Amino acid sequence: MAEETAGIRIPGHVAIIMDGNGRWAEKRGLPRTAGHAKGCEVLEQTVRDCANIGIRYFTVYAFSTENWKRSVEEVSGLMHLFRIYIRKLQKVAMEENVRVRVIGERRRFAPDLIAALDEIESVTKGNTRMDFVMAMNYGGRDEIRRAVVKLAGLVRSGALNPEDITEETISRALDTGEIPDPDFLIRTSGEKRLSNFLLWQSAYTEFYSTPVLWPDFNKEELLRDLAVYGSRDRRYGGVKTK
Repeated sequence: MAEETAGIRIPGHVAIIMDGNGRWAEKRGLPRTAGHAKGCEVLEQTVRDCANIGIRYFTVYAFSTENWKRSVEEVSGLMHLFRIYIRKLQKVAMEENVRVRVIGERRRFAPDLIAALDEIESVTKGNTRMDFVMAMNYGGRDEIRRAVVKLAGLVRSGALNPEDITEETISRALDTGEIPDPDFLIRTSGEKRLSNFLLWQSAYTEFYSTPVLWPDFNKEELLRDLAVYGSRDRRYGGVKTK
C-alpha cells in the first residue's frame, strides 16, 4: 500500500456522491436495482480501500431526502438492499477497525432498519482506524434546518444567547458536529453539482467530478482521484494551505 500511495497527499476526510447506479444498470439492460446492488458491493470494498490508504474520515451520500420521490419499486428495492448491506457492513467494519456513523433523519425508515442503524453505530463505536459516515435520508438544507431548530430551542430555554451564536456553534449543532469538514469531495458519473450534500461543510472543500459510474469505481480510480487532490494548491481566503 505504501508503494501505491507514494507521492500522493492523502486527505484526512474524503466524501463521495455515489452517482450512476441506474445508468450503469440501464446500459446493461438490467433493472435499476441491479445497479444499486453492484454499488453496495463497490462501497464495501471502498470502505476497506479508504481504511488501508490511511483516510481518517470517509463519508458517502447513501440516500437523500429527495430519493423518496423515486418509484415505489426502486425505493423498496433500496430499503431491501440497506437491510442486507448493513449486516455486511458491520462485519467489514469490525474486520477493518472502522467506526460507522449515520447522519440524517433516520426516523422515517422502518423500525427494523432504524434498529439496524442504531446497532451498527453502537457495535462499532470503539473502533479507531477510520470513521465511515453514511448520509441516510439526508439533505443539507434539512440538516441546517434541524440545527436551527435545535439552537432556537436553546435560545428559548435561556441556555444560549443569540449574540453568542457563531459559525462554530452552528457547526457543532449539525449532524457532523464531531466530524471535520471534508477536504475532498468526489462525484462519480460526470455530474458537477452538490445535490444538497454537506452544504455547510463543503464551503472550502476541493471538488472533483469523475466520469466513472459508481458501480465501476475501484481502488485504482480512487488513487487517481486522490492524485488530483494532491496536485492542487488549497487556498482559504487567498492563503495557500498544505
